[in-house]
Amino acid sequence: MEKLSNLPNIGPILEKKLIEARVKTPDDLKKLGSKEAFLKIKNIDESACYNMLCALEGAIEGIRWHNLSDHKKKDLKKFFQDMN
Repeated sequence: MEKLSNLPNIGPILEKKLIEARVKTPDDLKKLGSKEAFLKIKNIDESACYNMLCALEGAIEGIRWHNLSDHKKKDLKKFFQDMN
């Protein structure tokens, strides 16, 4: 089984949080999408932040989160702000 930590932006801590949130494989993450995966993490970890959301999206796209398009970053920022 492929590990989440093989994806960009997913280190051991974020991998552990994803697994705790029942997102166990890269396929699980891709099927769920960054926003839903983030909500699952947020339910078990109040400290989940905007950068984590971007990291998840970057992992799905196969790129470092810093390289997300401006449009995507704005969309994720709005999603994150609307949650709070």
